[in-house]
Amino acid sequence: MTASHAIAAEEPDHLTRAGSRRADVDPLAALRAPGDPPWDVYLTGTVFLDIIFTGLDSAPVRGTESWARGMGSSPGGVANMATALARLGLRTSLAAAFGDDHYGEYCWDALAQGEGIDLTASRTVPGWHSPVTVSMAYEGERTMVSHGHEPPSGAVFLQEGAPDRPPRARAAVASLTPGTRAPWIAQAAREGTRIFADVGWDDTGAWDLSGLADLEHCEAFLPNAEEAKRYTGAGCPRVAAHALTAYVPVAVVTLGSEGAYAVDRRTGEAAEVPAIAVEALDPTGAGDVFVAGFVTGSLAGWPLADRLAFAGLTAALSVQEFGGSLSAPGWSEIGAWWRRVQALPGQDPAALRRYAFLDGIVPEELDRPWPLRRAVPTIGFRRSG
Repeated sequence: MTASHAIAAEEPDHLTRAGSRRADVDPLAALRAPGDPPWDVYLTGTVFLDIIFTGLDSAPVRGTESWARGMGSSPGGVANMATALARLGLRTSLAAAFGDDHYGEYCWDALAQGEGIDLTASRTVPGWHSPVTVSMAYEGERTMVSHGHEPPSGAVFLQEGAPDRPPRARAAVASLTPGTRAPWIAQAAREGTRIFADVGWDDTGAWDLSGLADLEHCEAFLPNAEEAKRYTGAGCPRVAAHALTAYVPVAVVTLGSEGAYAVDRRTGEAAEVPAIAVEALDPTGAGDVFVAGFVTGSLAGWPLADRLAFAGLTAALSVQEFGGSLSAPGWSEIGAWWRRVQALPGQDPAALRRYAFLDGIVPEELDRPWPLRRAVPTIGFRRSG
């Protein structure tokens, strides 16, 4: 059972125009061949409706009322990752539950029509309301309040007739949960899907790598510096990255304002790329965008240092915009940034060489300006007349 989710005369402009603005760069064009999997990346998780308040002078104070100068709405949660992948030109399939309320309809339309994400494996759940996150951005930080309930068991079928069998894809992105196995990960890995994994904070405090049982099926693991240190007991995140390669072929550790460090035990490569200095407006979804950039470069077969640099660049561009999925950059934004920094006087030649691989990838002509503001203030506008 699949709902159509067409909302007559109610889509905001960013939905009706986005379908014609699909990525004009296919990073995997040279690798595509008959018989390839239908999807480049598969992922599953919870979609939230994100409501983002911006322009706050400070964090909300108890007992007072704060007014925001800006507001936007967008799909959030796993939609941040799905959108980032799709905007980088990867054929993306998402399995998620959607509420049958207006929020769920809006998120479905924004992803399917606006971003071209395949939702064949997703389902609308009657009587289930969409999870919601309210995010307040100020001084480069954020405060979030979320509410939602687990969807009914069996609400999402990864593939008709085979609930533990994901669609065929080149890669999948999985969020590992300590002490829990996700059967679809092992199934996908057995069928040749390359698994890229991140992880959240371990609320149990155990920080035991053996508890991440699905790590054995993964090609790459991408924790942040604190997570990597806690899981390995190392005092240095770079040392932690090397220690993680005993469990997974590629370890990528994000270092915050210092950039990122990665090790590939199969090739013996190690790479470190500093962060790009930007004015951070909202960090929501930046980690998801980083992973999407790294997955894109990995599927395209780029060297480790280029993958790391590209992931950091996409994340840096995303924090200059408000919102999670709304801020994920596409190739026009990446191309505009590259041309802009090359034209600026006094650039460090070594820094420019780090991103020289973009010369053969970014589009010749940009189809929209940069920076780009995508946020819409409400769920939808009805057109008059």
